[in-house]
Amino acid sequence: MAAGDSISGTFEIAPAPGYAGNVTPATAWKILESRKDAILIDVRTRAEWSYVGLPDLESVGRKPALLEWQVFPSMQVNPEFVAQLSGGVADRGAPLLFLCRSGVRSAAAARAMTEAGYSNCFNVSDGFEGPPDGKARRGSTVGWKASGLPWRQT
Repeated sequence: MAAGDSISGTFEIAPAPGYAGNVTPATAWKILESRKDAILIDVRTRAEWSYVGLPDLESVGRKPALLEWQVFPSMQVNPEFVAQLSGGVADRGAPLLFLCRSGVRSAAAARAMTEAGYSNCFNVSDGFEGPPDGKARRGSTVGWKASGLPWRQT
């Protein structure tokens, strides 16, 4: 598969309105392993990156792109998000995998980049930590961490 080709049909992708679809963390990892042009964009806040941890992509020879969708501490949507990411990603067909805490901010980011002309924008469903479990704790049932994917504390 050449860079910029659609990845639909190759990986398990759930349909979503406004962007290419939702993928599980495990599918996101498979895309990162098989597509050298795939980029994981962590849209959580600087505080989350520092205190909760980051996906570790060292084994696939990359680092996640870190770009806040909402700026901490105000939590206002980053007005420069699309311009900043567009400035760093020239290939509008590259798979862009958006990750947040639970999949809400990343879906909004995927939608915004699709509107900006990027054709392969995916939301990593359940995000880095997923929703709270029965004890009101995140990261134990679904999401990047609970899926056993590599991550590290900063």
